[in-house]
Amino acid sequence: MESASKSVAGMQAYAEELRATFMRLRDEGAEIHARAKALQVTEKSHDGLVSVTVGSRGELVRLDLDPRIFRRPDSRHLADTIVETAGRAGERVRERITEVFAPLIPQDQIKAHLDGDVDGIFDLLAGETGDTR
Repeated sequence: MESASKSVAGMQAYAEELRATFMRLRDEGAEIHARAKALQVTEKSHDGLVSVTVGSRGELVRLDLDPRIFRRPDSRHLADTIVETAGRAGERVRERITEVFAPLIPQDQIKAHLDGDVDGIFDLLAGETGDTR
């Protein structure tokens, strides 16, 4: 019986937290969403010859190649450099999105959502409600 009342109390606390979050979302959500949507991150390759800009969803927005890169015609190296640099830019934009939403959504929750980690999301929700199943 005690376990059930702990679970109910946990769910009530979580419901109150959700209500407070909803109220903050209502008040601040549009502005935070606009900031997140407008995010762009630029990364340069380690040699400085490749510059990649990605948008808030990690999509490629811009790719700049320094003309000096053509002095060493190695297409495999160039392709690997672009992919690696774009990957680092994608990671940085995810970090920035997490920071933008931090006032409204706990970091572990937003990271789980960005990762598409459904099990992680449910585990977090279960922990918030006191459900230990």
